[in-house]
Amino acid sequence: QVQLVESGGGLVQGGGSLRLSCATSGRSFSSYAMAWFRQAPGKEREFVAAISWSDSRTLYADPVKGRFTISRDNAENTVYLQMNSLKPEDTALYHCAASGRYGRSFYVPRTQREYDYWGQGTQVTVSS
Repeated sequence: QVQLVESGGGLVQGGGSLRLSCATSGRSFSSYAMAWFRQAPGKEREFVAAISWSDSRTLYADPVKGRFTISRDNAENTVYLQMNSLKPEDTALYHCAASGRYGRSFYVPRTQREYDYWGQGTQVTVSS
């Protein structure tokens, strides 16, 4: 079993930055692909970014490319999301997720149904 706990959210002005963290517990973190998803009020949850088990591959949703960076520290069992140049449309509840179904492959899943474990989320609010 894997438990995920997000932190680092908050209120920030447009153009500002935040760094989200997702601390994990349980075995085999280094074998899991990790991702961030977000859900804005009244909208469906959407993919933001994902990273392979070895951090050699990353994927980003088009709206965040060039502004967000996903990274991981396998020694610390933590995945990060650095968010720069934030916009009001980035306002959402951000969840991290873990996928162990592909083992140590370089495939990076980006759909919700491919992720087995989820955190409760951390709120990010960007003011205009």
